Amino acid sequence: MFVPCGDSVPDLAGHTLLMPAVSVGNVGQLAIDLIISTLNMRKIGYFYTDCLVPMVGNNPYATAEENSTELCINAEVYSLPSKKLVALQLRSIFIKYKSKPFCEKLLSWVKSSNCAKVIVLSSSHSYHRNDLQLRSTPFRYLLTPIVQKSVQNRIQSLNWEEMEKSPCIPEIDDSEFCIRIPGGGITKTLYDEGCSKEIPVVVLLKFVSEGDNIPDALGLVEYLNEWLQIIKPCCDDPTASALQWKMPSSWRLLFGSGLPPALF
Repeated sequence: MFVPCGDSVPDLAGHTLLMPAVSVGNVGQLAIDLIISTLNMRKIGYFYTDCLVPMVGNNPYATAEENSTELCINAEVYSLPSKKLVALQLRSIFIKYKSKPFCEKLLSWVKSSNCAKVIVLSSSHSYHRNDLQLRSTPFRYLLTPIVQKSVQNRIQSLNWEEMEKSPCIPEIDDSEFCIRIPGGGITKTLYDEGCSKEIPVVVLLKFVSEGDNIPDALGLVEYLNEWLQIIKPCCDDPTASALQWKMPSSWRLLFGSGLPPALF
């Protein structure tokens, strides 16, 4: 599944894998874009898979004309060895009935690579929130049992809120309760697979609506940064929004090109 860029397979033992779910507003994918661009992570390989719709495009993180013609595909892996971080970026949707096989293969690769944990950045439809969720923070987290001991204390110290269980069938009052993530794409599948296969998976998500989701992505990476401290504030004022996230060059055309002057 994983194909390295070089001749040898990189050693990812002890690394934390950051990855998005293709979910509502593409918030997870935008957040991974911010992390890769800000940390200037290096591409180390890609996933050769029949589970995603094929795509190809120019380098989304181009910084100069020299590297703007490099190509990118639907599933690429980037790393930053100094921080023991690996990022998987997904750039297309799943082919029907292929999302579960993809999650199984991905987590099998994670296990064989001896990654320390997987952090899934995701989102869920804001209009599915209940009254309690409407009155609280829009961010939630989930932990598989095997990772709870190692990170639970740190996460509780941040006063984060765990994703609540809700009726499995919302229209039925006496329905059993379970974890539901409407609009979350593969998030629930990754979480369930992580639980059953004893793989350390952490889900961080935000309740959002479709639209300009750049502010949601910025909020999600800052939420992640509270825990992992990927980047440090550039000033000592804790109340200042001083985190310098770098938007990739490809975001300049996120909503298409400008209106042609001939219209006016």
